[in-house]
Amino acid sequence: MDLQLLVALVAGIATIVVIVLATRLDAFIALLLASVVTGIVAGQDLLSIVDSITTGFGDTLASIGIVIGLGVGIGKILEVSGAADSLARAFLSAFGKGREPWAMGTVGSLVSIPVFCDSGYVIMNPLARSIARVKRGGYVTLALALGCGMTLTHHMVPPTPGPLAATGILGADIGSVILAGVVFTICLLPVVVIYARWIGPKLEPVLNAAVKHDVYGSVTTASADVHSTSGSVDTLTGDASTAGQSSATDNSPTDAAGAAAGNDGSTSAKKPGAFLGFLPLVVPLLLIVANTVSTAIDKNAQGELSGDAYEPSAWVAPLAFLGNPVIALIIGLVLAVYTLLPRVTPRNKVQNWLADGAASAGLILLITGAGGSFGLVLRESGVGDALAEAIASISLPALLVPFLIASLVRLAQGSGTVAMITAASVTAPLVAPLGLSPLVAVMACTAGSMVFSYFNDSYFWVVTRFAGLDGIGAIKGWSGITTAVWICSLPLLFVLDLIV
Repeated sequence: MDLQLLVALVAGIATIVVIVLATRLDAFIALLLASVVTGIVAGQDLLSIVDSITTGFGDTLASIGIVIGLGVGIGKILEVSGAADSLARAFLSAFGKGREPWAMGTVGSLVSIPVFCDSGYVIMNPLARSIARVKRGGYVTLALALGCGMTLTHHMVPPTPGPLAATGILGADIGSVILAGVVFTICLLPVVVIYARWIGPKLEPVLNAAVKHDVYGSVTTASADVHSTSGSVDTLTGDASTAGQSSATDNSPTDAAGAAAGNDGSTSAKKPGAFLGFLPLVVPLLLIVANTVSTAIDKNAQGELSGDAYEPSAWVAPLAFLGNPVIALIIGLVLAVYTLLPRVTPRNKVQNWLADGAASAGLILLITGAGGSFGLVLRESGVGDALAEAIASISLPALLVPFLIASLVRLAQGSGTVAMITAASVTAPLVAPLGLSPLVAVMACTAGSMVFSYFNDSYFWVVTRFAGLDGIGAIKGWSGITTAVWICSLPLLFVLDLIV
């Protein structure tokens, strides 16, 4: 590889790492400055650098910006309505006694598709505590299974912003990414449960004293009362009213539906049932998948699998319209607002919730667009082509390139979303020259970004604080379980590469 272009690439990635770790600036500014540094070092014309930055930013957000905004809107409504909690309880009932870790991992993976991990974990953690209190043990196992279940879909299944951004940057089909992400999640969930069941009992003795008291403290003193009322606290409902009060350690996560209704002046605080809670999640996903499947069938019938000269048939056009991510998520958001919230909820309250959701997505949108800028600079400066030629000359499998880049960036700066976007930006110019499928490239970015969550990852602190793990225990528990799923994703990537 040409030395100047190699230096340009290294300088660009180093700029991101140094700025995020050692300055007051965030990843958005880091990616923009990395674009400038890369272009200058590579010898690109100064004005063309600016043009690449603005064009890359606009092109990326044109494809996924609306989808991210709609996705966080659905997540916010699920959160404030209490539907997320209803979904959790339904899954626990379905799995049955003795399979609580499986239930918590599955619940986490479902809830984290539209809801950010941090808020989703805060909402669901009281349920894990209630179950552990009744079982009189196993809290660490449940907490880790819940947290890592959320990690799987948060990293792998759109419309979560990270994989969605990688999909847009790499030009993959979003329906295919959803299907692959779901399959990867199903395959990796046993790893989550097995690791949590193995490490949980080992860490239970070193559980933080305050958290241990919050979870188990009332069991011995209230045991008789608990077992004399309604056959003890129901493991499958775990109501906080019968399972004890949360302390300040919990940040007092409360019933979102009750709070929402009370703040609105509603006459009812009843949460929506699990079926209604499923609708805003399942309907958009089914529409997107239906679009992908029908298009694939139609392309095969027309003999246009490459898609270069493909024109949708009449029967496919409606599905392609409804299954477009923008339309599908509009439908999902409308369903969420009109099926999950009480009729008496004031209009301005709903608008404020949606505005809060949009505000939470603001930085993600900026980072995503800046990732597109960085990728276009890499392409137009020639760095991408030179890197492709260099990689093609060695025996390193092409799919390991985005996987390793995402892993290194994750270790360096902590954010899985930034790691995915950075890896996708660097990999985008390599996809065609290396013959790498965009789908495989996206999944490699998402899988690589799960490695060894530790101190520089905000979610690390959310999980370990609520789980009551400190120091080495936190590393063994949370960093260990995220690294386990990272390692086990590699065989899945190779199988996917063979299939695609």
